[in-house]
Order: sequence, then C-alpha cells, then structure tokens
Amino acid sequence: MGLFGKGVARICAVVAASSAKEMAAQLRRALRETPTVELRLDWLKSDAERRRFLVWLRRNRPRRAVLLATCRRIEGGGLFAGSVQDELLWLAQAAEAGCLWCDLEIETLRKLPRNSIREHSLPRRILLSVHDFDRMPTLNPALKARWPAEVDAIKIAGTARTIADSTRLLRFAANLQNCVAVPMGEVGLPARLLALREGSALAYAPVSAATAPGQVSLQEMKHLYRAHALNRQTQVFGVIGDPIAHSLSPLLHNTAFITRKINAVYLPFLVKNLRDFLKAAPEFGLHGFSVTLPHKQSILRYLQGCDALSAEIGAVNTVVVRRDGSLYGCNTDYVGVLRALEKKLRLPKSRVLILGAGGSARAAAFALTRAGAIVGICARRDAAARELARASGAGVVPRRALKTEQFDAVLNATPVGMHPNAGISPLEPSELHCRIVMDLIYRPERTQLLKLAAQKGIATVSGVEMFLAQGVAQWELWMKRPAPEKAMRRAVLAALRDEERRRSSL
Repeated sequence: MGLFGKGVARICAVVAASSAKEMAAQLRRALRETPTVELRLDWLKSDAERRRFLVWLRRNRPRRAVLLATCRRIEGGGLFAGSVQDELLWLAQAAEAGCLWCDLEIETLRKLPRNSIREHSLPRRILLSVHDFDRMPTLNPALKARWPAEVDAIKIAGTARTIADSTRLLRFAANLQNCVAVPMGEVGLPARLLALREGSALAYAPVSAATAPGQVSLQEMKHLYRAHALNRQTQVFGVIGDPIAHSLSPLLHNTAFITRKINAVYLPFLVKNLRDFLKAAPEFGLHGFSVTLPHKQSILRYLQGCDALSAEIGAVNTVVVRRDGSLYGCNTDYVGVLRALEKKLRLPKSRVLILGAGGSARAAAFALTRAGAIVGICARRDAAARELARASGAGVVPRRALKTEQFDAVLNATPVGMHPNAGISPLEPSELHCRIVMDLIYRPERTQLLKLAAQKGIATVSGVEMFLAQGVAQWELWMKRPAPEKAMRRAVLAALRDEERRRSSL
C-alpha cells in the first residue's frame, strides 16, 4: 500500500473556496467520495476566513480522513499574497487542526535555510511540489537524490503541450517511489485520468471550481472515468478532435461500459497534430478511438485499411486498433444521419440541402444520395462544395439561392452554433424554406438554428439523434455485442437538459 492508501483513497479531492463556510461545505461533500482531501487555504479570501475555517476544522475534525493543507503563494502559482513565513505559519496551524500532510512548493523550500523544514511545526508529512504552468519541467532521474530528508513525497505538475509530454511524465513517475504525477492542461487530461494506473501516488479532482488547467470534477473522475479502478487489463478508448471539451462522447461510452460492467474507459484527447497523437497512442494501450473535427478526412492517410464505404466517403469517424497495432477505419456517421432523418422524412426523391463540406457533411451526402434523395451542397468554400457534390452525386447550391429555393429538409453539417458559441446560427430565418431542419450539432440540444426553424413552424431534428445512433454503432463495432442504448440515451439527454437548465437560470 502507498503513502496515501489504495483504491479510491488515492483520488484526492480538492477543496477550494473563498469563504470558510463554503470550504466546510465542500469538505463534507468531498468526504462522501474519498477520504483524501487537499485543503486550498490560499483560496480563502482573507486571513480572517483562514482562521475561521481552521477553528471550525479543529472542532469538527473528520475521523479517518487524510487531510493535506496547501497555502500556495502567488510565486508558486497559488493565490496567497503573504510571505514565506506567513505560509509556514498557516501550515503549522493546519497541522494543529488535524492535517497530516502539507504541500510545500519548491519556491518556498528554496527560500528556507538548509535542513530547516522541521523547525516550523509543519504537518507530520510533507509533499514537495513542483509546478510549471507553461511547459513540462525537466524530468531528471536524479531528482530524488536532491530531496531534503524531511520530504515524504514529491508532486510534479507540468503543462503538457503535446500528448508525448504527458506520457513522459507518467513514465517518470512510475520509476520514482512516492511521486505524484499531474499532467496539466487539456492536452494532458487523458494521462491525468490514467495517472493512478501508471503509478502516481495521487490524482487530484476538484469538488467545485477547477484549481488547475485540465481538471475534471471529483464526481467525473470517480464515477464516470473510475480512475481509481483502472488497471493494466482496462481497455482504453477515446475521441480525438480540436476542440474536444464540448464532447459528450466520454459520457456516452463510459455509461455503456459501466452499465455492461466492462473493464474499459473512454477518454477525451485534444489533438492538434495527428502525428503527435498517433506516435504517443501505443503508450495508452488504445483499442480504438472516435474521430471528430477537424481530423475525419486527414486520418485516412494514417490508416492501414478501411471499409469500402469509408473509402468512398473519404472520411472516417471510427478507428479500430488491431492486435498488431495497425489502424482500421470505419464511418458510423453514415448510419447516424439515416436513422435520425428517416424517422421524419421519406428520403427517396426528397430534396435535401446539406450545409458544409467537411467530414460529417461527406457522410451525410453519401448516405442521402444512396437513399435516393436529391441532395444539394452549400458550403463557404465553393471548391469544397463542388468536390463533394462530384464525389457523392449531389448538386451545388450557392448561398444566394437559399432565399428562394425550396427543400424538404435542410441539414447543418458545420460547427456554427456549437457550444460554447451556442447563440449563433449558420442560416438566417429568411433562408429556411423547408419542412424539416436537422442540425448535426448536439450540444446544445436545441441550437439557435433549430430555434429559428421552430419559430417558423418548421419541424426539427436534434443532432442528439445522429450522435446517439453513430455512437451506439461505434460501441458495438468495438465491443462486438449489443449496446445498452436506453442507458446511453438517458445519460446524454439528462446531461444536455441539466446544462440547459443551468444556462437558463443565469
């Protein structure tokens, strides 16, 4: 067993608030999920609030909890504006209040006389932390030899600019006893979620507001990604794209794994450079991954094979990693479009306008023309519209024609209107002359385009329908068994509607 215990005890909840009252409330919530909690004293807005919280903690000391006090100064990346001596004073008071551990940043250690840490009545155990919010710090194997004898563990938190940065940090931590590895930033998030599996002593997750870039909430880390339960037998899947933070694919697929009791996890990969991702992918042990904007077409050049339909479409949204490491591509967007639109429209001989010419638009164009629809492509780039029309057997519709042209359905396959830019529409109300409008965007569930259509009395189809259909098809392709569709649908719709309620209450 490590310094912090095993299993869920190695998930460290981060409690950070401006008032003592909210800190106490967060601590109570945290202890319902894990016994290991970091108390960010530097987040409290004043010395009076710090004093008030520590008095409360002394009187309400939780049993069997492992509390770690942090009062990080601004110089070390925290919010505390006091001096080194002020920081040490608060950490000493945290020890009196029941904190077994404290986090002492390297910047503070450098300002102390040699071997003087224990002169300050600090908590019994010390975690020395190194933070770099700009890049990954130098990972020197001789680092441990330079630790003061009083240090029990070390935390290295570095910003991952590339996926390779994050895997390098995990490798380093795996070979160093009592080391906490924290890949920061959105690029580092998958490695952060796999850190416990790779040997990190702790993984941090905030109870409320994020305290460092690329964090996921305590609820998500424990219940959606199950970071404490991942092991070498866990099958790893993911989604690659840029942007990726909006994606509900992790919720969709992890819900299915949990429902079916499968030892697998699905992670979000922010991928700006495909070559960087594919070079690092074997270290994650990926079994397959979804592909979203902007990589659905460019991924083709890295595949060792794909099905005939994907080759014809010229875009892939699903990759299977074979046992020999080779990549095989498929397209389930095709299935998603058909299943979603067929519920509302008889496709043969229907006139359908597709807005956009990217990977999703390609799948939609091939699906609809092969279903017998008369398809028109309207895109910002004329050359792209013409190329897709030629490849799929569709026609080209210039934007100016939308004021007068009539269609049975209009399908938005552009990212315009996607969260967080949900208040804009790719088309004006005067350009909507149709019976049905479908948006491939699923977050938000009701996009601005769909709202405009509804105001005109036009039937709408949410992108959620396509998202669910293509995701179910992906899951079944990877797992070779029926997906728990009802559970997947419930989870996604609940998340979208909860998000909508929060947005409308602001």
